[in-house]
Amino acid sequence: MDITQIQNRLNSLSGWQAKYREIMMLGKKLPALPEALKTPDALVQGCESNVWLHLDLDENQERLVIIGDSDTRIVKGLLAIILATYNNRLPHEAKEIDAYELFEQMGLIKHLSPSRGNGVKAIIERIKTQVSAFQ
Repeated sequence: MDITQIQNRLNSLSGWQAKYREIMMLGKKLPALPEALKTPDALVQGCESNVWLHLDLDENQERLVIIGDSDTRIVKGLLAIILATYNNRLPHEAKEIDAYELFEQMGLIKHLSPSRGNGVKAIIERIKTQVSAFQ
């Protein structure tokens, strides 16, 4: 699912519980990261839960390829939304995206605990920092 499909789906749901269930389902669909990739350098600092993130550039397409995982279901669902936002983008496109603002527009941030909100920010910042290396 791309980010537009996710936004449309979440916006069509009424109530936080329905959105929460959908986010959990998105996390369930995210492939598990092999244990060998769950390294200390892949761990995102600033998250309450463990979040591992790997970002690369497809040399042929010059588009971002991002994979990740988390040890909690809700964070894995939030991560799925973030990955859908940035995956397959050109680096300069990714730099212009404010995924945190997207979360606010979808009404998700106000329902997350402050530590979860900070975790979302940390994941986004990690992606933006790594994207800068490709430019």
